[in-house]
Amino acid sequence: MKNNTITIYTDGAAKGNPGSSGWGAIFLMGNRVLEIGGGVEHATNNQMELTAPIEALKYLKSRMSKTVSDIEIISDSKYVILGITEWIFNWQKKNWRGANKKPVLNRELWEELHALAQELKPKWTYVEGHTGNIYNERADEIATSFAEGEPVILKK
Repeated sequence: MKNNTITIYTDGAAKGNPGSSGWGAIFLMGNRVLEIGGGVEHATNNQMELTAPIEALKYLKSRMSKTVSDIEIISDSKYVILGITEWIFNWQKKNWRGANKKPVLNRELWEELHALAQELKPKWTYVEGHTGNIYNERADEIATSFAEGEPVILKK
């Protein structure tokens, strides 16, 4: 991994869906690992799956130096990965309506994620969840712990 590359694993969780919810993100920067996370009282799993990369990119943007050239976001949510790399363009063309002609759910989150993605230009990668990837599993643990109201200790 190059020093100017940042890899970010993200995940979201909701207990009850909707219900008590959380999100987590893990930043891999060279040999440094940084974790962030948060929770809300009432949200859906998809809202948290979107919140995780939004918060990660906002965090990165607020602390980023000009030396970062490559950002990769890895998620086990096909909703996030396909939404931001494929579906969003048709939603925008169709005034934020999906293939079913109904308004796109979570439009505000999609718009925020899209704006951040346009600015920071991350690469988006899907990873299958719960298959032993330690960073994906840890992002899930962080998100779940916030959803359960008992946050784990984050690596700073």
